[in-house]
Parts: sequence; C-alpha cells; structure tokens
Amino acid sequence: MKPFFITLLLFLTFCNIQGQNLPGFKVLPGKPEQQLVIENSPPSTRILINAPLTGFKKNDKVLLVFYALPNGNTIEQTFGKKINKGDDWHYDIQQIGAQTRFLRHLIKRETIVTVYLETRQKSWPEWVANTRDSVNAVKGIVDNIKAIFSQWDPHIILNGHSGGGRFIFSYLNSVEKIPDNVVRISFLDSNYGYEDSRYGLKLVHWLKSGKNNCLCTLAYNDSVAIYNGKPVVSPTGGTWYRTGLMQKYLAQSFHFKILGNDTLIWHSALSKRIEIILKSNPGNKIYHTIQVERNGFIHSMVSGTRYEKRGYEYFAKRAYSDYIGDSVLIPIRRLNIPVRKNDAETGTDFMRRIASLPLREREEEIYRSISTGNIPDFLRYTLTLKGEFADSEGKLHQIIYETMPDYLAIGNNHDYCRIPMNPFTAQKLADLFGGSLITSKLSDHIYQMAEKQLVPFYYKPEGNANELPGKFEEHNNQIENQLGESGGKNGQLVAGIKKDVILSSRLDSLPGKVVIYGWHKPDGNPVQPVYSGHVYWYVDYSHGIRLINNQVLVDGEPRLFSELLKDPVLYRIFSNEKTPMKNARYNYSH
Repeated sequence: MKPFFITLLLFLTFCNIQGQNLPGFKVLPGKPEQQLVIENSPPSTRILINAPLTGFKKNDKVLLVFYALPNGNTIEQTFGKKINKGDDWHYDIQQIGAQTRFLRHLIKRETIVTVYLETRQKSWPEWVANTRDSVNAVKGIVDNIKAIFSQWDPHIILNGHSGGGRFIFSYLNSVEKIPDNVVRISFLDSNYGYEDSRYGLKLVHWLKSGKNNCLCTLAYNDSVAIYNGKPVVSPTGGTWYRTGLMQKYLAQSFHFKILGNDTLIWHSALSKRIEIILKSNPGNKIYHTIQVERNGFIHSMVSGTRYEKRGYEYFAKRAYSDYIGDSVLIPIRRLNIPVRKNDAETGTDFMRRIASLPLREREEEIYRSISTGNIPDFLRYTLTLKGEFADSEGKLHQIIYETMPDYLAIGNNHDYCRIPMNPFTAQKLADLFGGSLITSKLSDHIYQMAEKQLVPFYYKPEGNANELPGKFEEHNNQIENQLGESGGKNGQLVAGIKKDVILSSRLDSLPGKVVIYGWHKPDGNPVQPVYSGHVYWYVDYSHGIRLINNQVLVDGEPRLFSELLKDPVLYRIFSNEKTPMKNARYNYSH
C-alpha cells in the first residue's frame, strides 16, 4: 500500500459498517448514490468513485469498474447530464452516469461501483509519457481503490474510451499475470496501444483461466474516416487496425464465429465471452464517441452474459435516457492523508519521546509523524458545513466547506494527543494534505455549528510550563474528560477547546508572527481576539490546528479557499478583515 493513498479499509472497520453509507463518501441530494473524490494520488490525477447507497452488507457482491476517461474530457462531462442552452456539448456524448444507473437497475445480483479516472492533461497517453514509474502508479490506483472495498472481495472490470485504453494497457504491463479478480476487460474504441507481443499471451491465459472472464472490444473503421478533408488516422494508427491484430492473434487459440448485422460485424468466441464488434464505415464518418453513446458502455459491461441485449441494443437508440440527471454533482475532494502505519507510535509514546526535545527538533518530529498518517481515524472524516455569506459588495453566496471535526492529534483511535505546533509546521501539513488553516470568521462559524461546545479550560502561567509537551498532554486529558462528561464522541464537531491558529492579512506585514483567535466561551464570544504578538515559534497548550479542505464550493462551483482569500471581492465570504490577503498562507520558506 503506497503511503500517499488513503485506504478506507481501516475506516470501514472503525465505523463498524453494516450496510450502506461508506465512510468519507458524500450522498448525492435526491439520488440513491454516494461519491468520493480523490485528487493527486498519484500526482496529476483526479478520481471520482460513484457507488449506490445500497448493496454493501456483509455478503453482497461488489463489481468495481475502472473507467479511464477519453482524451479531452473531464469527469463531469463523462458522467453526463441533460443539456441546457449554452452547455458544453461534451456533457451529452457519453452519459456514463446514466448508463451506470441503467446497469444497476438491470443487474440486481451485484453492486456496481464506477471509478472515473481523469488526468490533469485530459489524456492518459500523455500522463503515462510524462509520469515517472507510471506503470506502478496505475497499478497503485487499482490496488488502493480495491482496498477501500476489500471486505467485499470485489471483482474488477477494466474499461475505458479513446486514450483511456492506455490506462488499461499500463495496468496489464504492471502484472506478469492478469489477476483472478479481474473478470472483464473492455476497450471502447480505445485499444490503440495493442501489441501481440506485449498483451496477446496475457489475454489468452486470462481468458482460459476463468470461466466468467470476458473481453469486449468495440471499434469502427477509422482508417477511412475523414475530418475536414483529411484522414483521422493513418491506415495502421487506429483501433480498426489494432482490433484486427487482436482478433487474429486470439483466433490462434479460440474458434471465432462471425455474424453480420447491418454495418456491424460481430466476432465472438468462448460462448461470447470474447466479443469483438466492428462497424464498417462506407460514409467515411467518425463514430468514435457515438459507439459509447449508443449503449456502448452498457454492452461492454454485459456482453457474453445473460443480460446481453436485455432492454437495449448496441448502436441503437439510447436505452438510458430516463436515467440522465439534470445536473452533475461532484463533491469536494478528499484530503490526501496517508494511511496510518501499523507500527506508528501511540500518542503516549510520541509525547514521551518529544518531552525534552528542543523546539526545532520537536516541530520536525511532529511534522514527520503527522505527515506519514499518524493521526486517529476520526480526523480523516471531514464534516460538511454550509452557510450563506456576503462578499465585499454585499452579494450573498451559498457556501459549502469541509472541516476536521477536531484539532490535529497524534496517535491511534484509543491513544492520541491533540498537538499544538508552530504555524509553519501546520502550513506544511495543510499543503501536503490539500487543506488550509482557517480564518477568524470560520472559527466563529465552526463554533456556532459545533455539536459539542465545551468550556475553555485555563492554566495559570508557571515559568514556561504551558509551552511544554507535559502541559499539552494534561490539557488533552482535560478535554477528554469534558468531552466524556458531555456525552460527546469522536467524529462530532467539537469547539471551545483551543485557540485557532488562523490566516490573516496581518501576515502580509508580519511574516514572522503567528496569528491566533478563538477559544469561544458559552456565550459565543472568543476568549482570544485576533492576536499577532507572538513570534512564529511560540507555542503553548492552548493553541490548536484545525484544517479545512482547501477546496470549497461557492454557489455550487469548486474554488480554492486560499485563492478566494486573495480576491478583492470574494475574500469577505470567509474573512471579517478589511482587506484581502496577499499570500493567504504562512510562508515557511521565509
């Protein structure tokens, strides 16, 4: 398991999942679906996992579909929606979301989870060419997402359109033998990279090894397709040619039947477990995406099974029109916090080890521990908060942001300590996880929304005792007692227990300072007004680091919190200050 990729396997156990809601997933309003977004794990990738709300009980069967996006398309466009005036036409050319819903209605015996795979370049071939060790990175994507659903021992389907075929071939390159849990491989006009010498024998062995293993390949005669008077591909550069190579190679091991249906030629073998469907092209047209739109994804998922042609026909009228949604709703991405290592220190052991370290070394150890994922599980689950806030011109905006339920802590679920740190250490962790520190305005809002509003607990100054790890532990124990006495539990939104280390425009003129605020009293007023009198390395027991996701939704559109704080109009949505921030961060390279 690679450390940069969070697995939810431990989270599922932690939350004692019995049925339907998956930890970390966001439920789609008005839809029986839940989703999780992962970004930059591995770098320059974006992944959407779309799952139903039902089908995750102990003995349910899960079908995990990896759908690698075509060149030039986003997840939103690939998922699809109803087209309105002015919408980009890409939203209506694949409709994988609607085709998946059709399949879930058709197939009752398996729970279908679709994983949409996008790259920053909007091209898997380009991503592979520019990514070091891309083959193992692709394998890591499959293995780590599979681990999220490991308690159901999911079957895997590799699927993709256009340049998405490069993702499939990269995965095949990463294994000596195609794993037994891969039950279907489908190329939707996407096998440009097929070579007999690299993939032929692997496919033959895989098809022979499992009686339910299926291969589906859709292609059209792109070798004669014309666009603006010019050929789309060379005679040997398209899927028509590559599919011919694949069929001829497989025919050495399997007996094919060939059937013609209008302009479609069906090559099938192994009782249709192998289906290669070729569309002729007498009009020299481009059918690249039409193959997907006209029930191509549906067919690629059920070819060779008892569901084939049930309620649909390939390359015919859309069978999924009733399942197309009015909009595409993609949740805020997940924080990229590494999985906690099995041998990571408990909170008690860590605090004992750093007790006598100098400040600089202590901060280094705090960063090292948290950056490798040594935090309790409940902090990984950000909570979604909503509000209506005005910008500097008085215009109201609907805001959604996600916050950690409590302050950063080190340790496991049962033995942890909330850990104060200097703002540079906190900023580095926020950058690493894709998060951000908060503002005083959000500190107030979080307190207002908190399920548990605890009373601040003070210690009188005794020399520098309040700045030492022993006092950090003592204060943490006090908070735990208060939380227990209030009936609170981990994972609830808790406030009133720490001063927040915040972002402020004061940092533009005071780069070597730390700005603190909060520690709200029961009347909602803070003990600590915005204060920037401490040098950055000053830390005491009362300081806390609460991270939010740096991606927020403003009127339904994803924006970066750190960028909004610099906007001359929109900064006021999240700030009570008179001016926007120039940097909106603690510059630890200063």
